Amino acid sequence: MALRILAVDDEADVLHLLETKLGKAGYEVSTARNGEEGVEKALAERPDIMVVDVMMPKKDGYEVVAEVKGMLGDDAPVIILLTAKGQEQDVIRGLSGGADDYIVKPFSPRELLERIRVALIRRGRISLPRDNAEACGGPDGE
Repeated sequence: MALRILAVDDEADVLHLLETKLGKAGYEVSTARNGEEGVEKALAERPDIMVVDVMMPKKDGYEVVAEVKGMLGDDAPVIILLTAKGQEQDVIRGLSGGADDYIVKPFSPRELLERIRVALIRRGRISLPRDNAEACGGPDGE
């Protein structure tokens, strides 16, 4: 059974890119277009991983992390914040608030896949293949 990823972002083009790249890498991907929908889907679907934007309507990514981690505790998914907010204080706020990782846009799909793999290893979940280049379209991830 494929690992499940919930991508939460208010930008349709980012969601499409995540669906395409993560799907090609063998993940089962579902999406949400705002933070409120992201929390609802996380509780209903129980994904293995969430990739969450910070700046979204209804609930921001920090709120999503806090609510999902608070409600699911040890059963919470790996949560990676993927955002344009790249200032040091933003990264620290995300990580100290419970995110497992923080990636600044623009991002490399190949790097995202590797960070997902590493986060899953740290959590003791199923190990993934090391080379995600083919799933992302080549050695440069494009």
